[in-house]
Amino acid sequence: MDSSAPQSPAEPPRRRRHRDRHGRGLRGPLAPPQVPISLTRSELFEDYVRESVERLERRWPQLVDVEFAVQEVPLADAGAPEPEAVPLGRVIAAAQGRKSRIIVYRRPVEIRVKTRDDRAALVHEILIEQVADLLGLSPDAIDPRYDEE
Repeated sequence: MDSSAPQSPAEPPRRRRHRDRHGRGLRGPLAPPQVPISLTRSELFEDYVRESVERLERRWPQLVDVEFAVQEVPLADAGAPEPEAVPLGRVIAAAQGRKSRIIVYRRPVEIRVKTRDDRAALVHEILIEQVADLLGLSPDAIDPRYDEE
């Protein structure tokens, strides 16, 4: 049979298959943008930091004058005493014309804990320690639940 011959009228024309084969419409995103599943790991991490800072600022209003930041990894520091120890956070004291700054390092934190709840708890613990260092207080004075598991 010649494939170039026209199809007989009794044979229905072949239909192309579409993604919409069941009449439900084209698929959209799995989740709307405001749902946590659509956030990147770095956005989720920044949310953990933001939530923890808000908790601390309610108790310590003077933290409004402190900048909080997230960096991927700590920069190499020539004066670091232990090069094999990777810091999880850092305090930079206020300088002329600059506010105090607290930095949390995302990748070292993510490597140490696997679940979201543990990550959020570790971020809060790091921020408590850094705020205590900045204010010259003990971590227990910053948050009485510091040592609780």
